[in-house]
Amino acid sequence: MPSATITSKGQVTIPVDVRNQLGLVTGDRIEFSFNEETGRYEVYPATRSLAALKGIVSKPAKPVSVEDMNRAIAEQGASAR
Repeated sequence: MPSATITSKGQVTIPVDVRNQLGLVTGDRIEFSFNEETGRYEVYPATRSLAALKGIVSKPAKPVSVEDMNRAIAEQGASAR
């Protein structure tokens, strides 16, 4: 099982095998999530490519024109005042 040591600044070097398995490269961010069922923290890559985001937002049922969007923005702005 891979392991690492925490430095005096609280930093950890993630072992290369773990980085490879998670698909992490220099500059990527990671997130820590506490799993209440196991009582352990889990590490997740927080950096995603633009291609990975494809399909997250579905197409609207009815197409919306730019004019409709501008009108909705103006109405929201007016009601916020």
